Amino acid sequence: MLVSLFIYLFYRTEKTVVNELLIRLISYNNYSSLKAAVVHIIPLNDMLIYSLPEGLWMFCITLTSKPYYISFNGLRLDGARLPLIFCLALEFLQLIHVTNGRFDYMDIVIFTLFWLLGRYGLAGNTERQPILATPKPATWVCLLSYGIVYLAHVMY
Repeated sequence: MLVSLFIYLFYRTEKTVVNELLIRLISYNNYSSLKAAVVHIIPLNDMLIYSLPEGLWMFCITLTSKPYYISFNGLRLDGARLPLIFCLALEFLQLIHVTNGRFDYMDIVIFTLFWLLGRYGLAGNTERQPILATPKPATWVCLLSYGIVYLAHVMY
C-alpha cells in the first residue's frame, strides 16, 4: 500500500484527495519541488503509474477480505469476492461517466491478476466469519482499506 501511496503522491494528478491533503500540509511550493525531484530521480512508465496502484490495492484488500463473508437475504457472499466486484463496478461507473476517471481494459487485467494472486496464491485461514459480527482490529483494517479508495478520488 505504501508503494501505491508513493505513486499517487508523486506521479498522479495533484487533484486527488491524498495529494490535496499533502499540499495543505507542506505547501504547494514544497510539494511541487519534491514531486519534480522524485520524478527526475525515479522515472516510471505509464503502466506502473496508472495500473500498479490499483493492482496492489486489490491484492491487499483481497487478503484482508478473505476471512469474512457478508450475509444478505439468506445469501452468503465470500469476502474475497468483494474487491473484484467493487473494482469492476468502479470501472463500469467510469465507463458510463458517472464518476471521475478513465475506463481502461488494462486496469481490469491488472486488478484481476492481483485479485487472483491474493485469492488463490497465498493460503490463509479458510474459516470465514461475518464481517460485522464481532469487529476486531483486523476487521477494521479490512473496512478501512475500502475507504482508501476515497483518497485516490479526483476532486475536480
